[in-house]
Amino acid sequence: MSITIKSKTDLAKMREAGRIAARALELAGKSIRPGMTTFQLDKIIHDFIVSCDAVPTFLGYGGFPASACISINEEVIHGIPNKRKIIHEGDIVSVDVGATYDGFVGDNAKTFPVGKISKEAQDLLDVTEASLYKAIEAAQVGARLGDVCHTVEAYCTERGYGIVRQYCGHGIGHEMHEDPEVPNYGRPGHGIRLMPGMTFCIEPMINQKGDGVKVLKDGWTVITANGSLSAHFEHQIAITKDGPVIMTRV
Repeated sequence: MSITIKSKTDLAKMREAGRIAARALELAGKSIRPGMTTFQLDKIIHDFIVSCDAVPTFLGYGGFPASACISINEEVIHGIPNKRKIIHEGDIVSVDVGATYDGFVGDNAKTFPVGKISKEAQDLLDVTEASLYKAIEAAQVGARLGDVCHTVEAYCTERGYGIVRQYCGHGIGHEMHEDPEVPNYGRPGHGIRLMPGMTFCIEPMINQKGDGVKVLKDGWTVITANGSLSAHFEHQIAITKDGPVIMTRV
């Protein structure tokens, strides 16, 4: 494992990349409406990132064919935007956006409600988002990575939700995926000790029922094994002596 400690200059550049990614995600949330396709939403995101003189990080990454991952309802992550995929009232739509700017990557995600959604869906969104912020609070200098990861697991499982274990958060910097891996489960007091200058993405992927997932024939889209809803929230953070700093804020 090789973890890169970022300089103040690096962190300033990452903050700009993070801001662009956050603004793109904010725009996505404002743009989602019943009747639009995920392809149309992806184009809005793509055009915004390019307008900021940034590069859509996901486009072409590992062969991914779009600028954002857009996943609906039981789709967990990596949904491919499609001209035939229509967003409906009552859906929950997870949008994952990356932007590369000045040599660094910004990466964030959020699950948006479309119009009026069920109480069960809203509860899932609320718990998943709350677990992200609980984990960020735990990311203090001197803490162990396992402390952060366990925070998500404990908060969500205590409320009856399933933890996606095959996919996880990650270090970030010049590359979108760097060391360390940041799973949504772990053992308190275990793992690397957090130091100032570390940067990584925490991204709870939480299922309404059960941990199981499977990949569709497109080779990208991950869905819940039992067809239950799934939510995904992500922030990119920096570890500092004054506490964790969220870098993906507008």
